[in-house]
Amino acid sequence: MIDGEHERFMRLALTEAAAAQAGGEVPVGAVIVLGGRVVGVGGNRPIGAMDPTAHAEIVAMRAAAASLGNYRLTGATLYVTVEPCLMCVGAMIHARVGLVVFGAAEPRGGALVSAVRAHETPGLNHRLEVLGGVLEDDARTLMQQFFRDRRNSC
Repeated sequence: MIDGEHERFMRLALTEAAAAQAGGEVPVGAVIVLGGRVVGVGGNRPIGAMDPTAHAEIVAMRAAAASLGNYRLTGATLYVTVEPCLMCVGAMIHARVGLVVFGAAEPRGGALVSAVRAHETPGLNHRLEVLGGVLEDDARTLMQQFFRDRRNSC
């Protein structure tokens, strides 16, 4: 896939992140693409859903699985605004996502390139491809502004 397409789908993920933020959630958004078409979208919802697993990536994978009628997302590309956590990477491996494209790295809890490289764990029966830094500045700015506003409102 060419870079312009990665940017186009990441912009959709950024839109999902902004919607999550408008709902009082940490602004993370995700989009799943298969065969050039969007099959699932999601924004962070753990607070509103009262569900600790309702991260944007999980919400998008659930939507994609329902849309496709299959829990396997073999060959799909998952776009997410911030580097996924360990839970989300595990779910991506189980779903057989092909490529994960993220915007900003997450130095404390990122499980692809920052804190740990979970997808490279020996013994896994599926490997993810990873591409980071797509619209990184936009994703980082959204997150930094959210936490800056939160600190200032306390």
